[in-house]
Amino acid sequence: MNTRTIEFDPVTHKVREVLAKHGRLSQDPVTLDDDASLNEAGMTSHASVNVMLALEAEFGEIPDRMLTRSVFQSIASITRAMRALQGL
Repeated sequence: MNTRTIEFDPVTHKVREVLAKHGRLSQDPVTLDDDASLNEAGMTSHASVNVMLALEAEFGEIPDRMLTRSVFQSIASITRAMRALQGL
């Protein structure tokens, strides 16, 4: 099921931009389904740290409780975490 909302959700759009710059993915994040595995798309643990740092620059400090593998497993999970961080 394709759940891309890039045109309608600025948080998802920003997450995709961060992934394009820092995720070292084998696929363009714009073409990935929101629920696609970022690990399967090529994001390494090193790249996930770079993504986390870039997300903090965009959305603010990410609390330790959010620094889990499950948060960084997909565009949808990252977007949910960033929306929660912003109180949305």
